[in-house]
Amino acid sequence: MAAVLRLVPVEEHRRKMMRKAGKLSGEARAYAASLVRPGITTREIDKALYKFIRSHGGYPNFYHLYGFKGSACMSINDEIIHGVPGNRRLEEGDIISIDTGACVGEYHLDKQGAPHGGFHGDCAGTYPVGKISPEAQRLIDVTEQSFWEGIRNAVVGNRVSDISRGVQQYVEGNGFSIVREFVGHGIGNEVHLAPEVPNYVMDHYPEGNPRLKKDMTIAVEPMVNAGTAKIRKKIMPDGWEVILTADGQLAAHYENTILITEGEPEVLTLCGD
Repeated sequence: MAAVLRLVPVEEHRRKMMRKAGKLSGEARAYAASLVRPGITTREIDKALYKFIRSHGGYPNFYHLYGFKGSACMSINDEIIHGVPGNRRLEEGDIISIDTGACVGEYHLDKQGAPHGGFHGDCAGTYPVGKISPEAQRLIDVTEQSFWEGIRNAVVGNRVSDISRGVQQYVEGNGFSIVREFVGHGIGNEVHLAPEVPNYVMDHYPEGNPRLKKDMTIAVEPMVNAGTAKIRKKIMPDGWEVILTADGQLAAHYENTILITEGEPEVLTLCGD
């Protein structure tokens, strides 16, 4: 008797592959965090992270994306996001945000070497370098918890702004500030897709304020400043922009890729962290 061919529904295949991308991305974040210590350079962490992702069957999806030269953005102290791996050595008391992700499946590389297609995960966390101040630790803790407060509202039928409201209320209720210029995003066959997911409630959503639907995958990523919400930009020699706090105070960043389900959202990028 001939075998019966079972066709896998598109969304079932997509969920499976997004879980795979998310799992590897979360493992990569945890691995990079395990390397954080006084004396190590961000380039050393980045090189090890590249090898880790490649050896586990994925490709670092930040690598050469928009001209970025690294497998992860590594932002130290007052750097909010987009920090470039280099020769800077971490020092006792620093905090470092590591933002990374992995691509799996049938992707292709563009002329610059950035991956497109396939399936992508994206996640970030902020970590202490040795012993840090109580206020720095509180900033890290509030930033992470604000993610969880936001995704309480990540249910079918709610809008993107409901996630934003949860993040904003928790952050500002704890005396910190939300970065306005940069937001979370949709994710799937590319790292950055619609819709934008702000971490504060906007008066007007230029791209709309869509309702959340089953099987949507989005990256929710609070970026939180200890002082003012205002930012400044540092232009690197190659033209890359690193984003810093305007007042030089500390910043923290936390992110996961989530899947909207019929019930609570599924966090795809957690891996024992």
